[in-house]
Amino acid sequence: MTHRVLVTDKLAEEGLAILKAEPGVEVVVDTKLAKDPAALKRALHEADGIAIRSGTTLTADVLDGQPRLKAIVRAGVGVDNIDVPAATRQGIVVMNTPGGNTISTAEHTMALMLSLARNVPRANDSLKSGKWDRNTFTGTQLEGKTLGVVGLGRVGLAVAHRAQGFGMTVVGYDPLLSAEKALEHGIESLQLDEIWPRCDFISVHTPLTPETRNIIDAKALAAMKPTARIINCARGGLIDESALVAALDAGKVAGAAIDVFDPEPPPSDLPVIKHPKIVVTPHLGASTEEAQVSVAVEAAQLLCNFLKRGQVRFAVNMPALDRAELQEVKLYLDLAWRLGMLHAQMDRGAIKNARLIYRGEVAARNTRLITASFAAGLMEAALDEPVNLVNAMSLARARGIEIEERSAEAPGDFGTMVQSEVTTERKTYVAAGTLFGKQFIRLVRLGSYLLDAHMDGTLLVFTHLDKPGLIGFIGRTMGDHGVNIAQMNVGREAPGGEAIGVVNLDSVPPPEALTALGENANVLSSSVIKLPERGVLPSWLQI
Repeated sequence: MTHRVLVTDKLAEEGLAILKAEPGVEVVVDTKLAKDPAALKRALHEADGIAIRSGTTLTADVLDGQPRLKAIVRAGVGVDNIDVPAATRQGIVVMNTPGGNTISTAEHTMALMLSLARNVPRANDSLKSGKWDRNTFTGTQLEGKTLGVVGLGRVGLAVAHRAQGFGMTVVGYDPLLSAEKALEHGIESLQLDEIWPRCDFISVHTPLTPETRNIIDAKALAAMKPTARIINCARGGLIDESALVAALDAGKVAGAAIDVFDPEPPPSDLPVIKHPKIVVTPHLGASTEEAQVSVAVEAAQLLCNFLKRGQVRFAVNMPALDRAELQEVKLYLDLAWRLGMLHAQMDRGAIKNARLIYRGEVAARNTRLITASFAAGLMEAALDEPVNLVNAMSLARARGIEIEERSAEAPGDFGTMVQSEVTTERKTYVAAGTLFGKQFIRLVRLGSYLLDAHMDGTLLVFTHLDKPGLIGFIGRTMGDHGVNIAQMNVGREAPGGEAIGVVNLDSVPPPEALTALGENANVLSSSVIKLPERGVLPSWLQI
């Protein structure tokens, strides 16, 4: 099978060479598509993966109706130019390369910090214009100053370590990094409102989200020292630029250095570009030869590993997964997928919510993936769009279906078991499955009844009264209509009471056979469930 990869932004030759050398991968490079959304959308119909940088924007419209596209890799950190929720709904994995430009961006941050502290750009322009003006450009040193790092991810921590090398005290804010972990890096963890008045330099390193847009606003600027200097090498939109200009003009802060803008390229008459107290560069954080090669190589490896080996790394919309882990959980994914399909065909009424309970060995596995597989099985027959591990949970939530997980590593009646409970507007339906050996999936519970049934092929599920002769009647009825029985299993709570039967059939029974079953007073209900044959996996699991 050949996988086609589309490259629409300039990618270092080292990365392209990896893609071209991968057997079974066809590479199409067309940078003109970055400026033509309609043509890009058409081209993606024939692509399994796409590698982009910041020049290509993948909107919801471009991503809509892309049944073949499986993966997007951003050669860089930010995914602002990708509609990630739209990609998720389409079942497309979105990956980035967080480590490729860490050093480059951290070094550029320090370069801007030093340029700002020592007035390098203005002094350069002055001297080149024929002036010798040492007094006007007296600067400030970094040693002994306090740097506030907002966002302690890879780049933020790299900046912190370099600043410490200059003798700076580093404080920081990150909602996902504990104070103890920050202290291991020599950083005092503070809240945002504590950062602003305490720091001489402030560097932002967060993604751009609705919560972080204008994270440095007029209120934050008003709380800063009049000698404070601000650096942004992360994303445009993190600083309220009009408020920054006003603060600089009023002498409330001393200066700023900006490498990123929103939009890019920015208008040439943008006030922050023209302002004498602001140092600007045209998004050069990742613009080193080393970084360009690093992100290109990493992007190429991510695409090849995903398309050819099923490995998921640095995904922003699904858990990381490599081939070894996939093999370990594949049977559980198959089990959960079949449980979902069972519920979809057997339960009655609109689904309100669901719960999965993991017991024993499975509880130590990647249950988020297993739950997503259950959701895929539950919904795939009812939707006219592809459902897979990437988008299943998102599609469920969009339809108001919340799926809860619970885990207990202590085994119950089985060494490992997945129990599913689906609540509809009518009642709560319960089914549970387990694994026998390394290849057999068994249905071990339906409702309150325990049993041992094969979860593959055509299943006849019937509730009945536990009366003598009923099993023979089922067999005769199926035989009279030319349907062979492969397996039969019955579960009951007490002799003579209500019971449940699961019959594995070699073919789908005709309507007449089901009518005949319904005419027997001891048969209370019956359903035909169609599951894949044993070993047949969904396309998204055939890796």
